Amino acid sequence: QVQLVESGGGLVQPGGSLSFSCAASGIISASNVMGWYRQAPGKQRELAATITSGGGTNYADSVKGRFTISRDNAKNTVYLQMSSLKPEDTAVYYCRLIGTRSDSWGQGTQVTVSS
Repeated sequence: QVQLVESGGGLVQPGGSLSFSCAASGIISASNVMGWYRQAPGKQRELAATITSGGGTNYADSVKGRFTISRDNAKNTVYLQMSSLKPEDTAVYYCRLIGTRSDSWGQGTQVTVSS
């Protein structure tokens, strides 16, 4: 079983920056994908960014050029650096780890972009 603990998030003004981290513990396969998903009020959860254990990244078009995902495999930790934030980035952000035999989610952390 995999546990994910997120930290970061909060309130930021439009144009500002914010960062998260998500630490995984438990039985983690060497080959996995970690990522960040988000869910805005009244909308479905959507992918923001993912990164494989080999370092390959994928971003939603809406965040390309503004968000950067990275990871530290030795610490089983994934990071998300967000910049040039917009009000439409307001959402609960969830960490996810997909292993060879598991699919785990974090508890979610709120990001609010507002002046």
